[in-house]
Amino acid sequence: MTLSFGTDGVRGVAGADLTPELAVALGRAVAIALERPDEVLVARDTRRSGPMLEAALTAGLCAEGVAVTSHGVLPTPGLAHACRDRGLPGLMISASHNPYPDNGVKVFAAGGRKLADAQEARVEAVLAQLRGTGGDDRPGPRPAAPRTGAAIAEARRAAVPRVAYVDHLTAAVAPGALAGISVVVDCAHGAAYLAAPKALRDLGALVTVINDAPDGTNINDRCGSTHPAAVAGAVMRAGADVGVAFDGDADRMIAVDERGGVVDGDHLLAIMAVELAEAGRLRHDTVVTTVMANLGLRRALEPRGIRVIETPVGDRHVLAAMTEGDFVLGGEQSGHLIFAEHAPTGDGPLAAVLLLEVLARTRVPLSRLAALVEKYPQELRNVPFPEPARLDGAERFWAEVAAVEAELDGDGRVLVRPSGTEPVVRVMVEAARAEQAAAAADRLAAALSALAG
Repeated sequence: MTLSFGTDGVRGVAGADLTPELAVALGRAVAIALERPDEVLVARDTRRSGPMLEAALTAGLCAEGVAVTSHGVLPTPGLAHACRDRGLPGLMISASHNPYPDNGVKVFAAGGRKLADAQEARVEAVLAQLRGTGGDDRPGPRPAAPRTGAAIAEARRAAVPRVAYVDHLTAAVAPGALAGISVVVDCAHGAAYLAAPKALRDLGALVTVINDAPDGTNINDRCGSTHPAAVAGAVMRAGADVGVAFDGDADRMIAVDERGGVVDGDHLLAIMAVELAEAGRLRHDTVVTTVMANLGLRRALEPRGIRVIETPVGDRHVLAAMTEGDFVLGGEQSGHLIFAEHAPTGDGPLAAVLLLEVLARTRVPLSRLAALVEKYPQELRNVPFPEPARLDGAERFWAEVAAVEAELDGDGRVLVRPSGTEPVVRVMVEAARAEQAAAAADRLAAALSALAG
């Protein structure tokens, strides 16, 4: 496997693409590229391959003289919080919302933020040197003499990593702030299966938990944020006020209202933006999102004096723009929500706490709050396309895109982008009418397929 960072770290099939040998080399490469910090924090989600990859990464780091502290099973934002709290870098072993055979590694710089592009490029370059030029998993030339004896670093376990994260979540709002709110929590059999329900209960919510029995193979299996029908059904059966669903590593959250309607990241951003603006806490009256955000989000917020800035897909791009502009709120349609006053990365359980606080304080049903955003019909097509560089000179295809945009006449849009994790190009069309969006998306997907051959 030729390793490269996508929109959210490195991913592949564990044992085939992401092998133990590659993980050892990656651990060493991270240590070298980050100039051998004294210590690196490591955590994982509930996949069967997690302990295997954790052991391999730990071996690589320790071999380069970098101590490792394992936080065991912990949500990605829990590890990011620990990195920020201690000023240390970290490695999160997770493939997020992917099925259980996949796994991945996300690298956090000291302080809990994802690596900048230049840092990722440095890790890739060091890894290539370590592995040689053959592209297999055999060790390549070492950049330095082997370490032995006391120069090999130690590996240890953190004392109470989950407790620290739960305390962080409950500190985000006033004690008892969620009293009286009934919520169904879908943990996706993932990393938040213990921390999230405890935090919500500690704050006074009446919590019903589903999909909280991970066995190593059931993570994200027809549950969690990518399958909101599971939590929607549970909300309706329980007569709950709200439902929240996380993905496998809990860096994203999707909600459902009291009627079972899905409330995605666009709705959640709008709700929280208005709340923060009314409290005078939405710095510069600006929200950061990505190019995938529905046009309805912009049209809901801009008349209220709230500016919307778009970035490329990926929460690290959102966070970079937030940092540069000194903004406090950003996120993605997929449910990555970043509250810069509280966390350095997307945090699903934190988003749930803050959303439920609004519901408890205002006593306004979530369906009414979510109605703020009137969604434009959106159609997405994933077209197999192994050579995305060919898009640059594809004049006939881009002429077709221009023709579709002209027909939309400002009441919709077209987005074409290569995936950061798969050999596909994504074609997204928004339009005032669903049938118009679907027809245009099919038309562009056919043109793209013809180009791919």
